[in-house]
Amino acid sequence: MPAAELPLNGNDPQAADLALLTEAAMGAGAIAKRHFGQGLQGREKPGGQGPVTEADIEVNDYLHARLMEARPGYGWMSEESAPLENRARLGARAVFVIDPIDGTRAFIEGQKSFAHALAVVIAGKPVAAVVHLPLLGLTYRAIAGRGAWLNDLPLTASARGVVTGARVLATRPTLEPRHWPGGVPLVQRHFRPSLAWRLALVGEGAFDAMITLRDAWDWDIAAAALIAAEAGACVTDRHGAPLRFNSEGALNAGVLAAPDALHAGLLQALGVQQSD
Repeated sequence: MPAAELPLNGNDPQAADLALLTEAAMGAGAIAKRHFGQGLQGREKPGGQGPVTEADIEVNDYLHARLMEARPGYGWMSEESAPLENRARLGARAVFVIDPIDGTRAFIEGQKSFAHALAVVIAGKPVAAVVHLPLLGLTYRAIAGRGAWLNDLPLTASARGVVTGARVLATRPTLEPRHWPGGVPLVQRHFRPSLAWRLALVGEGAFDAMITLRDAWDWDIAAAALIAAEAGACVTDRHGAPLRFNSEGALNAGVLAAPDALHAGLLQALGVQQSD
């Protein structure tokens, strides 16, 4: 659906939450800029969850203080705040779902393609979202049912329906033959380090589709899933089922985002049986 004017000054709760997330994301970006290129050393988190740096923790602490002060009744889920141990979030009406720095490995390596991903989730669905890439000057935003924007301009996803030749964001392992009983699709593979940015780029129409077959943490995808969906993409897990956020395990079974016809074609190649 075409987006209306970006509602940052509205009196309704979702517009107010979007304004709050935007302001918080800008503050997070200022912290990240201060640390960027300063030779940060990351330590690996247990369970293969990737690296974390001093910058991740500082951004996380800032966002927690800023957002929870503004919305003390909301729940909190952040990658850097022991999210699976925080069961209080499960009973909250609304929950902040936060990735302080998405693409930490790229951040450590001096790449500018990291993002801050912030969402408000109600009843398992994101209702307001921001994905901010401070060093690239990109701010993606969305409100459920009202559209998505990049730097205040409305977003529209690709309308491509043909799989062959589609521009798809995916890791190399995603396109290994073992995953594709219908045959590996003849697509143009591209990659970006931030999972949130990959989804947002589908909403932007810069790429036709995004696929990850690995289970995806809520904080990596909640914000950008809303952005892609509000821009007109079909966004599901790898089985074609709706994404659901703020579950006990905080995981979804991968992500597939694409225009409807392309989405169906990719599911077919994955061997997913679709009901009429």
